[in-house]
Amino acid sequence: MNFDDIKNDWNNPDVGAETISASMLKVKEAHTPIDIIRKKMKHEFFYQIFFLVIMFFLPVMISFSATTQMAYLACYAIICGFSAYYFFKFYKFYKNSYDMSMDSRKSILWFYYEMKLNIELYKALTYIVAFIAVAFGAIYILVEQNADLSKILAKLSPVYILLNCFISILIIGIITELWAWYYYGKYLKRVKKVVDELDFE
Repeated sequence: MNFDDIKNDWNNPDVGAETISASMLKVKEAHTPIDIIRKKMKHEFFYQIFFLVIMFFLPVMISFSATTQMAYLACYAIICGFSAYYFFKFYKFYKNSYDMSMDSRKSILWFYYEMKLNIELYKALTYIVAFIAVAFGAIYILVEQNADLSKILAKLSPVYILLNCFISILIIGIITELWAWYYYGKYLKRVKKVVDELDFE
């Protein structure tokens, strides 16, 4: 570089200011989707607690038989166990997200990858709860409706059973993926866009 160019840059305080301000603006752009995600996480926590409480009183509201009630409480306990683990990870990440420095690319990148991991945990919990609910539904039909399992299986072909299982898993998967995208994914994509732009610069 020419010495005169260095001298001119040194004497010009505005050199680099445009780049710095542009970077800072992009960091500020990330604040909005991060704040939205935090708000949604808070709402999600209270929604899930509310539904777990409602689920606890479900046997009383529907008047299950003693056998079905025991099966339901066993399924409910398993759901609560998985939910407690998720809530712990969820809360820990939520709390740590307020401790991070929001003026750096590194912090925004940390938030992006941690939130991505939390979304995967969220989806895994949804799959677990859905499959437990399906299992309990089968128990309910057999016990409450006094259905004979051997007679039911004799009427159904293996292809029909496999097809129903495949379609059920597919529907649960599609709903879970779409809900995770709608509730968190689209905002996380905006955070990633900011990170990519900062990385490019």
